Amino acid sequence: MSSQDEQFPAAAPEPAAASADEGMTWWYRWLCRIAGVIGGTCACAGLWNCVTINPLNIAAGVWMMLNAFVLFLCEAPFCCQFIEFANAVSARADRLRAWQKAAFYCGMAVFPVLLSLTLTTLFGNAIAFATGVLYGLSALGKKGDAISYARIHQQQKQMDEEKLTGTLEGQA
Repeated sequence: MSSQDEQFPAAAPEPAAASADEGMTWWYRWLCRIAGVIGGTCACAGLWNCVTINPLNIAAGVWMMLNAFVLFLCEAPFCCQFIEFANAVSARADRLRAWQKAAFYCGMAVFPVLLSLTLTTLFGNAIAFATGVLYGLSALGKKGDAISYARIHQQQKQMDEEKLTGTLEGQA
């Protein structure tokens, strides 16, 4: 065993590691991934935004291209095969919870709009922001069924009636 192997032991997979896939169906997971890949097209809008003399537009355009790179890196590492650490970054992004991805993607998409409010930045970041919204919706969880909601409502109604009759009896 070499000294490098001793310094960096192989990491065992953690069974309790938080996964963004918890509670997500396969088709919703793919929808989020596809939205992330399509959101990576904000690089085109970022490049178009850089064709100006306004420094804020250039900064927003560069940030949009950086957003596209991060989206491709996290959601579709096969698009970045020439980068050595692409799979490691994607694996780390997959361990993030859905609300963390949502906050990260939405924050990345809002920043260029705050720098330079133009149609190019709005439409260029719309799909990247939508990817964050999709992850945010998955973080909310599944909607309950009507039967369980009706049962809970019925129990609350009975408790309210018991409290009301208890206060009326206490006053008499």
